[in-house]
Amino acid sequence: MTYKEVYTAGKERLETAGIEDAALDARLLLEYVCGTDRNALLVHESRPVTEEQERQYQGLLKLRESRIPLQHLTGVQEFMGLPFLVNEHVLIPRQDTEILVEAVLKNLHDGMKILDLCTGSGCILISLLRYTNNCRGVGVDISQEALSIARKNAERLVPESLRQEDDGDCVKLWLVESDLYERVEGQFDVIVSNPPYIPTKVIETLMPEVREHEPWLALDGSEDGLLFYRRIIEGSRTYLKGGGMLFFEIGYDQGKAVSELMEQAGFIEVQVTKDYAGLDRVVSGILSVIS
Repeated sequence: MTYKEVYTAGKERLETAGIEDAALDARLLLEYVCGTDRNALLVHESRPVTEEQERQYQGLLKLRESRIPLQHLTGVQEFMGLPFLVNEHVLIPRQDTEILVEAVLKNLHDGMKILDLCTGSGCILISLLRYTNNCRGVGVDISQEALSIARKNAERLVPESLRQEDDGDCVKLWLVESDLYERVEGQFDVIVSNPPYIPTKVIETLMPEVREHEPWLALDGSEDGLLFYRRIIEGSRTYLKGGGMLFFEIGYDQGKAVSELMEQAGFIEVQVTKDYAGLDRVVSGILSVIS
């Protein structure tokens, strides 16, 4: 069969299974199997696909039909233009979270120190370090399995982060197993977090790809979805320098509640940033130097 014939059959199979992005997923899985890029379907649609490649492709389509996320099949998700390794132990990086990274980048300066709480795959912190100069960061997660993926991403995407600096100072990137601030030391110019924020009862209503295959630890924000915002805000005065900034990703309906929590804790210039769909996505603020 030709490349286009195999793709068309795969797309139709996923459409029949009710996969929302059937065309995209069929193409990406075929590219993964054949080692091609997005231009192959346009330029080389008549190229033959080997029997082994077709066999592998059909196996992946079957898994995708069962609602295993595409990214768990390929093992990679692009985020901020970088290929991050992912598996069932970390939240799959989403485009919405790029809004959070972009908001932080607008406020970072050379030499700043960043604390990323609930780091997961490390996509937020690694992206921030890749696109700034001489910043350093600590990524924290309670999950050993998540930190294992974050370390692999750091080694692949920020290899210099694991080297000792010439002046004997610490490495550029630390990854720490900790329940939020439990094992964190020092103070930071920026704290950033995409914490679990989905109300417990809502998780059961999510798509099977999320509900059944992404870690509940990274999803469950307790009864009202605000538990981790409260905990992070409460500890921020100890670990954030005066005048430092706190950034959160939020659910679309949490802007007002999280803003109020930050203002009550002494943050000023609290603002909500919307995503590309016009929904509230990021809350940020500056820690007042006045106690």
